[in-house]
Amino acid sequence: MASLQEPWLLENGNLKGSSKEIRHGRTAHNMSSSSLRKKSDLTLVSKVRCGMLRHLLTNLQEVILGTKLTVLFPAIPLAIAAECYGFGRPWVFALSLLGLTPLAERVSFLTEQIAYYTGPTVGGLLNATCGNATELIIAIFALWQHKIQVVKYSLLGSILSNLLLVLGTSLFCGGIANLGKEQKYDRRQADVNALLLLLALLCHMLPLLFRISAASVSLTEVPTLQLSRVSSIIMLLAYVTYIIFQLVTHRQLFEAQEESAEDGDDVISEETPVIGFWSGIVWLVGMTAVIALLSEYVVGTIEDASESWGLSVSFISIILLPIVGNAAEHAGAVIFAFKNKLDISLGVALGSATQIAMFVVPLCVIVAWILGIEMDLNFNLLETGALTLSIITTAFTLQDGTSHYLKGLALLLCYVVIGACFFLNKTPLSKNLQHFLRLG
Repeated sequence: MASLQEPWLLENGNLKGSSKEIRHGRTAHNMSSSSLRKKSDLTLVSKVRCGMLRHLLTNLQEVILGTKLTVLFPAIPLAIAAECYGFGRPWVFALSLLGLTPLAERVSFLTEQIAYYTGPTVGGLLNATCGNATELIIAIFALWQHKIQVVKYSLLGSILSNLLLVLGTSLFCGGIANLGKEQKYDRRQADVNALLLLLALLCHMLPLLFRISAASVSLTEVPTLQLSRVSSIIMLLAYVTYIIFQLVTHRQLFEAQEESAEDGDDVISEETPVIGFWSGIVWLVGMTAVIALLSEYVVGTIEDASESWGLSVSFISIILLPIVGNAAEHAGAVIFAFKNKLDISLGVALGSATQIAMFVVPLCVIVAWILGIEMDLNFNLLETGALTLSIITTAFTLQDGTSHYLKGLALLLCYVVIGACFFLNKTPLSKNLQHFLRLG
């Protein structure tokens, strides 16, 4: 690969540090996404005489064809065509969801490419802000359309999916594949993420408890919105501290394991960039724009899909959206669990859950505040209860630093029960809360 790189391919980029330093700074998310990449054969492209055309073809091959999810890219133009020509709205929703899957993985790839030029610290910061770009963009479009419940459902679903589905599948598959080996992981990283998740849970529970306690003494006005905004600011400050902790002061706790030669070609551990710095920036902006377009389609058609498929909006948002939207990242976590590299799997699952809970959710509350929309941290009784039990169950599961398939199975079964709950719950959850408060 390195022999095919030319000066135009590196476009202005002076690589920050040695390749060893770059590898050393790779996060679990980077390593997880790498498991779905494949090497590109640039033999034919290198024979093109025109430098600009060769540059363009190289970028297209690396970005579009450099992933095992390439087969899902046709869903993007199909979704756009379905929207433009007025096909069934559920088809627009389904095709948009499929199109978001490879885009989420490519954003991770592009941030890693840019990190080769900026250094591991800035690259880690990019990953910390863009790691869940899909969920954030969907949430912002839902906010723009005043669909606050869809925002809450989708973000709650992402947390539950990472904690129970992804982590559960990883521990279960890793345990089955490594029955004769003792599976261990670094408890310190898990403890940090569990602590932050418990802080996020406190901030989610207090507005609900505030409202319930106010109803018991017949208060007419309950300042849950103000409490939520203050809590969101505190959560964002805590997340900034977490980033400093992760990238500067305790960086060694979060560095991904190195891949050995015996792992073969299943994981592409690149030591040099394959696209240039400015190409990476342009591709990242372009991918983000397409994600924004498909996110708008998803938000605009979710209710039509709900009616057509006979599924509640809560089930689609909490269960289907996170499973499809994060399929690439989830698959990577499971692949590393098969290889008995649980630190990477835990880094993906817990890291994503922490980022959603401590960054994306409070950021949405602040953005809603700026837009003049009243969004609070009260996720209602059923959602908050599911979140509480999921975080506590996960924390107990990871407390001893060892794993086996039974732990993974228990987490998966918890996810199945929660999924069944939202599948059967056809009543708007706000009405459930009102009924509960009347009983109080």
